[in-house]
Amino acid sequence: MIEPKSAAPSPFRQPKAVWAVAFACVISFMGIGLVDPILPAISDDLHASPSQVTLLFTSYLVVMAVAMLVTGFVSSRIGPKKTLIAGLVLIVVFSALAGTSDSIGGIIGFRAGWGLGNALFVATSLAVIVAAASGGFSGAIILYEAALGLGIAVGPLLGGALGHISWRGPFYGVAVLMAIALIATVALVRPQPKPARKTSILDPIKALRHRGLLAMSLTALCYNWGFFTVLGYAPFPMELDAIQLGLVFTGWGLMVALFSVAGAPWLQRRLGLARTLYGNLALFAVVVFVIAAFVDNRPVLITAVIVAGVFIGVNNTLTTQAVMMVAPVERPVASAAYGFVRFIGGGLAPFAAGKLAEHFNIHVPFVIGGCAILVGIAILATGHRDLERAERNQADADAHARQGDREAELTEATEAAAGTAG
Repeated sequence: MIEPKSAAPSPFRQPKAVWAVAFACVISFMGIGLVDPILPAISDDLHASPSQVTLLFTSYLVVMAVAMLVTGFVSSRIGPKKTLIAGLVLIVVFSALAGTSDSIGGIIGFRAGWGLGNALFVATSLAVIVAAASGGFSGAIILYEAALGLGIAVGPLLGGALGHISWRGPFYGVAVLMAIALIATVALVRPQPKPARKTSILDPIKALRHRGLLAMSLTALCYNWGFFTVLGYAPFPMELDAIQLGLVFTGWGLMVALFSVAGAPWLQRRLGLARTLYGNLALFAVVVFVIAAFVDNRPVLITAVIVAGVFIGVNNTLTTQAVMMVAPVERPVASAAYGFVRFIGGGLAPFAAGKLAEHFNIHVPFVIGGCAILVGIAILATGHRDLERAERNQADADAHARQGDREAELTEATEAAAGTAG
């Protein structure tokens, strides 16, 4: 007799420790879009050019990328909980210091420290959620991406509201909220076991010798170039105040959240992983080219930026899952290598966009961003067999979760203890 499949547990019925880390994830991811509404205000008040102001993204993301190489080294020695706490402390300190700064150089430097803290926190948070959550690995990914999407959605809204009072307000707001998250993490999250093997700093670099991981990482670099060109430079040609920009990027963030949690799994079930990624990246490139063509038409620009959130949400979820399944190395090593490469693209793109606009015109940065995404599709095609293997591996992992194989889930969590960047 064939037993009916049990329904998958809801990813939103979780212990308090999971919600504590998820709340901290929301605040952490708010830092990505938080500064969007205040970029023009910072530019005006501190007499900085747009390309100088976009360095707030570059210092944050490039430092975060490089720090990904050492997160596994740190976490495998002091444990995931202490790594989370260290990251949260750094975010609280450097976000508060950014609010006190009176120079663009000071803010850029403090954002770099913030990026270091974010790397330690983000790279460990998913491992902790997987270890404590119910619903298996896929359920943990969905919860994690829901936190990412909510943080990205709320960040611009908070940034716009507080930035309307002063551009310093969003920085102080993050410091207060992260301090609350720090207290909750200390009180509610139990120490997790350290990995059996300590991670070397060189392990993530060596892991990029694997074709599948390298292809996914380079694809993500190209995709993030387009993503952060839109996120980091589109606020300038919109010529809106802080609250208006906050509302625009909140709409964008809501699309990211909705399609991270609901759209990506639905599309993958119907089209498969490979076809969904190819189609999603192609449509995202089209949207960026629309922005390039109509960047001086405010209604079209705003609409296109919000629509871009659809494709960013789908890509965030599916690439996170695929990278964890495609790499023939431990998950902490794979995620560190992937995070290093992808955030380098995200960090350099906004600054390059500012320089391209200054030397050519406002259309060029977005043309380059769209072309970068097309290059990413070509790179992804070189790893097509690896995508198919990732999909099979994920199906097997989900089957174990449906059968209640908690031991397998905990093994995954231990392997992931140095974390993953979503």
